[in-house]
Amino acid sequence: MKKIDWGIIGCGHVTEVKSGPAFNKVNNSCLVAVMRRDAEKAKDYASRHNVPKWYDNAMNLINDPDVNAIYIATPPSSHEAYALAALRAGKPVYVEKPMTVNFASAINMVNAAKETNVKLTVAHYRRAQPYFKKIKQLLDDKIIGEVRIVKLDFYKKLLSEEDLKLPGYAWRLDTTVAGGGLFHDLAPHQLDLIYYFFGAVENASGISVNQSHLYNADDVVAGNILFKNGVVFSGSWCFNAAPQNERDSCEIIGSEGTLRFSVFGEQIIIISKNNNEQIISFTPPRHVQQPMIEKVVEYFLDEGPNPCSAEDGAEIIRLMDQFTEK
Repeated sequence: MKKIDWGIIGCGHVTEVKSGPAFNKVNNSCLVAVMRRDAEKAKDYASRHNVPKWYDNAMNLINDPDVNAIYIATPPSSHEAYALAALRAGKPVYVEKPMTVNFASAINMVNAAKETNVKLTVAHYRRAQPYFKKIKQLLDDKIIGEVRIVKLDFYKKLLSEEDLKLPGYAWRLDTTVAGGGLFHDLAPHQLDLIYYFFGAVENASGISVNQSHLYNADDVVAGNILFKNGVVFSGSWCFNAAPQNERDSCEIIGSEGTLRFSVFGEQIIIISKNNNEQIISFTPPRHVQQPMIEKVVEYFLDEGPNPCSAEDGAEIIRLMDQFTEK
């Protein structure tokens, strides 16, 4: 291949700004077809984004000879089936996070990529953004010495009855579709970054509970990880906090100082060392997945490494399963 001609399965909200337009802004990349089960919405998306073709059937898009790579942006419960179909058709896959709904499903995807010898990348796109790459560089350069402990706290207010009626929330709270509620929707971003920063896991455990009984998924999760390099991580996710207690904080404590940042909030790195504080700020890219899509295109064209392998994606699913298993 000399150019990646993309087809999107699931041209919903996430593809409007975060990812979709970026496929036409990256070198050697073009969006040529989109699919959504609602034909009118698929046609509308194609019209608004100047996409030549649209479909209401995924297999028709996968089998389109003008499409040579597939981006899967549907809810997680369908990721495995669509990925396997695309891989068996010989077309490399870029699949949204979470990779799928559980570890067994993720391993099926890993094995399919190996068996077909077709490329698969998971859309943990934050690891390609300059902000998070800077954090990794600072850690690799030991700016705060040897890392000892990582503490992540993520608290959001309880959803309202009006929120629960919104289509964007409904599927995310359905464990059969999303895997495990808001934790499974948001934590993959955070856990992938921690894994990206610190590498192989020695062991992990956690607890989860449905405290509010507002929906079927658990709304409080706590997890611990011991990395093979000795770094200890603890994370807390609460989706029933008081509004004034909302929080998005990750603190990395080293032998010589601390580094603090948020995953979803303003892109500011705070380094505290020797009684001094340094602040480094970034502006997020307009299309937040564009830096990752650049790396994916390079990988699919054999011009660079896989920016997030199927094995990496499966490891994040394994960690979430361990945190939430009963």
